[in-house]
Amino acid sequence: MRAVAVVTAAGSAERFGGKKLLTPIDGEPLLDHTIRALLEGGVAEVIVVVGRDARAEIERDVNSMLDPRVRPIENPDPSRGMFSSIQEGVAQAQGDAILVMPGDMPFVSPDTVRAVITAYARKPAIVSPRYRGKRGHPVALPPSLRDEIRAADARATLHEVIHAHADLRVDVDVEDRGIVRDVDRLEDLTPPSS
Repeated sequence: MRAVAVVTAAGSAERFGGKKLLTPIDGEPLLDHTIRALLEGGVAEVIVVVGRDARAEIERDVNSMLDPRVRPIENPDPSRGMFSSIQEGVAQAQGDAILVMPGDMPFVSPDTVRAVITAYARKPAIVSPRYRGKRGHPVALPPSLRDEIRAADARATLHEVIHAHADLRVDVDVEDRGIVRDVDRLEDLTPPSS
């Protein structure tokens, strides 16, 4: 089974103060951690959806972008929101499962990615990891939803598309707080207390 991930990395990071995806965590850009979790978790290809303005910098500074399994594509108008980046990435994703993950989720474990892919392989569906009752990322989607996602209004959300297919939902319980831990502000890089 071939799993392809779409990583949204075209946002302006205004709440963070800019250049969020290049902020170092343990000496490596935040985006490297996100991409590596997906690759180590068993994803065959990672499509990183970037904005034209940041593409050169991301390709230069994010080591994972040198991996042949990682492919940048541009969102021509990221101001339309994150769903527009998901639409651009899903349009390019050719695989048995499409995993969607925001670029600002560097704390997701490769084991979680593996668990989502394994659950999808058992039962192709909309598979979400769940930590203590709360769903997070990455979300695996069947390619049968590709056309619906592409045809939706760019102001829609992935949640709306998923909500329309409640019969396809499968949750995988994981002990990984990283699935619900995105980075919006600088303080989000500080580990939460247990």
